[in-house]
Amino acid sequence: MAPAEDLTCAQLVELVTDHLEGALTAEERARFEAHLTICQGCVNYVDQMRTSVAFTGRLRVDDLSAEVTAELVQAFRGWHENSPG
Repeated sequence: MAPAEDLTCAQLVELVTDHLEGALTAEERARFEAHLTICQGCVNYVDQMRTSVAFTGRLRVDDLSAEVTAELVQAFRGWHENSPG
């Protein structure tokens, strides 16, 4: 098995979705978990992603006020208009 240092924080971020979905190979999972033992920043990031996924899964369109919905639509339009490409 490769040392935890062989997996960079950027690489870990790319694997978070697969980790949360249980889609990593045994070797990838071991490297991912080993990295978390040495990097509190990544531990925090993974915890934040778990929380986001949990709350997003509970959020329904009907839960949002018309004002919040309009603000989100505007924010995404602005994001798309300002994105490179």
